[in-house]
Amino acid sequence: MQTNQNISDSNAVNAAALAATGEVSIRTRDLDLFYGDFQALFGVSVDIKPGIITSLIGPSGCGKTPLLRSFNRINERYGNVTTNGEISILGKNIYDADVSLPELRKSVGMVFQRPNPLPISIYDNIVFGLRAHTPRGELKRGMDLDEVVESALREVQLWEATKNKLKDKATSLTLEQQQKLCIARLLPLKPRIILMDEPCSALDADGIERVEELINELRERFTIVMVTHNMGQAKRASDECIYMYLGKIIEHSSTAELFLNPKEEQTAMYIEGRYG
Repeated sequence: MQTNQNISDSNAVNAAALAATGEVSIRTRDLDLFYGDFQALFGVSVDIKPGIITSLIGPSGCGKTPLLRSFNRINERYGNVTTNGEISILGKNIYDADVSLPELRKSVGMVFQRPNPLPISIYDNIVFGLRAHTPRGELKRGMDLDEVVESALREVQLWEATKNKLKDKATSLTLEQQQKLCIARLLPLKPRIILMDEPCSALDADGIERVEELINELRERFTIVMVTHNMGQAKRASDECIYMYLGKIIEHSSTAELFLNPKEEQTAMYIEGRYG
């Protein structure tokens, strides 16, 4: 059986190459999730492919964010959470006793609805996770942190804007730049999966466009799962969509098929704006 160490050590595998093998990145089977006595998810079974962007859509309260947060178990920070069923990340059940939560969250990164840079410098934001997860001796021996920072910022198209102010507080950046920084600080940890909970909801139209362009550029290297209420964004930015309602998956198909020819009446009603 694959161990948690396998999950994080296999980061170098290109997501598009993995997709070509027919593998899945995330698999749930009969997943129920409760916050105390409230049941948020009901029997959710889904396969999410690598190398594409999958959007979770549906009306408020339908279970999108609880499902997203279950993939790296970060929902356990939000209260009395219990689950039944199975979630597998790259073939490993994340509820197995040998799973390390820090290692899981290193492999399955998260970008939140509002940018949340740490109140420290731009430079220190990028290396924060690396310092937390890497033994100090290894950092001293062979890792050029300046190179790590430049590489991450270049990848999110922030290097030119920040290269002369790396010691400035990250909170001095625009909201768009802060959100890009939050993506950049995941990259040194080499995640396999990036979860995005409405990553553009705090941005203006220009910022949305630029962050969507960035997400599109990252798609082949990562499995990207995104919650969005913006139907235009779901159509533009995702390859597949999962429509949820009342804690259940109603329909999962290619984005084009779901928007042009939904199989379920509930999906059609939502897409056409008849509720939600």
